[in-house]
Amino acid sequence: MHKNNNEAYICRVCGLKQNEPQWGIDEQTPTYNICDCCGVEFGYEDCTLIGIKSYRKKWLDGGAKWNCKKCQPNSWSLNEQLANIPKQYQ
Repeated sequence: MHKNNNEAYICRVCGLKQNEPQWGIDEQTPTYNICDCCGVEFGYEDCTLIGIKSYRKKWLDGGAKWNCKKCQPNSWSLNEQLANIPKQYQ
């Protein structure tokens, strides 16, 4: 079991809170779902810290646009969301 269950529900790339743990509670079983915000595929582009940082940089350099535009909250704050990223994936 993960030491902080809430981290299992956070996108490792952009910090968006997810409805389910995208790498499972054991953090070993990816869902291959797509993040509504950054568009990362859980279990593919976020498998390594290098991959996570590279994808994040590409997303930020591209304007941090939402993959699912209709899912973006009106009061969305990029900085607040990025602050959700677990320390080990920053």
